[in-house]
Amino acid sequence: MARDTSTSTGRPVSKKAGKAVAGSIGTLGDYLKEQRLAASLSLRQLADQVGVSNPYLSQIERGLRKPSAEVLQQLARALRVSAEQLYVRAGIVHPDAGETGSVELAILADAGLTERQKHSLLDVYASFLALNERDAQAPQ
Repeated sequence: MARDTSTSTGRPVSKKAGKAVAGSIGTLGDYLKEQRLAASLSLRQLADQVGVSNPYLSQIERGLRKPSAEVLQQLARALRVSAEQLYVRAGIVHPDAGETGSVELAILADAGLTERQKHSLLDVYASFLALNERDAQAPQ
């Protein structure tokens, strides 16, 4: 049976993209599993607390799915860990930008935005930072 390599939206992704997702969040899945085991929770118990399906949580732990910021917040609450730590491990927030009051965290915490809007804003913000960094390094 082939592995399910669809995104959290249910849309299929290419094998290359599926590997990229697994590679980028592999450490997130490992960390979540460590925290779950340390809390003496089964996969099913944690899934129930978070409000996601058991197979979906298993796929996150194995690096096959990338959870939304909302799911990461629920996981952080259930495991009693920092949501910011999960955002960093998921690649949503960069460690150097993880200071209190960062723009990324404000965007992720805004309940008035949809997940898609949050990701769009984060992409735009990251592109502005990259552009400014490139301009600062350019010879004058």
